[in-house]
Amino acid sequence: MSAGNEARRYLRHHVHGVLSTISKKLDGYPFGSVVTCVPDHAARPVLFISRLAEHTKNIDADPRASLLVRNADADAQAGARLTLTGDVMRISGDISALQSRFLAYAPDAAQLVALGDFSFYRIEPVTVRYIGGFGAIHWISAREYAPPANSIYENEADIVAHMNADHTAALRDYCRHFKSRQPAAVALIAVDCDGFDVRADDELLRFDFDAPVVDANTARAAFKKLAAQART
Repeated sequence: MSAGNEARRYLRHHVHGVLSTISKKLDGYPFGSVVTCVPDHAARPVLFISRLAEHTKNIDADPRASLLVRNADADAQAGARLTLTGDVMRISGDISALQSRFLAYAPDAAQLVALGDFSFYRIEPVTVRYIGGFGAIHWISAREYAPPANSIYENEADIVAHMNADHTAALRDYCRHFKSRQPAAVALIAVDCDGFDVRADDELLRFDFDAPVVDANTARAAFKKLAAQART
């Protein structure tokens, strides 16, 4: 697997990170803040932030920023981590599908929607620094980081609905076999070319496909392969 694919998959395992922006108030000093960051189908982090937040004021003045994600339970120096550097842009137009997807990952954000001063932003990657472990250090271009061409975003809603209606037993098998979990309630919340996310009781679990899928048929085959592995 290429470093770009590995880095993209790593980011998809995280929905929180440290956003560093260029401070407007402090005349160009870096300013760090903790944010919820939900990767979209292109693995670009999506943020839902208030116009009153310090980082939003910084972004509106200078869109250059970086996002750091890491496993909180791993060794800070020896564990993997990723810094995505890019330009933060406000998302305009019809955001209904994006909002629904974001809230599937961060349901507590629903109460913020009604406030009216929160907006969706996306980080367009320029470069990625990925450290997979000791000696595995990579600078990765936006082109190398980008996923292969695929149509999963067009089929996501149908796949999610089908799996939750007809295959909750398989979802439980995934949780049991791959994550050592026995959830009472389980639901598929999203799927992309690299894998899928399941809410198991109150826990969010990420599952990777063996290889990127490009359409509904290859996604179906990947789900079946994981189910066979889980039931062996």
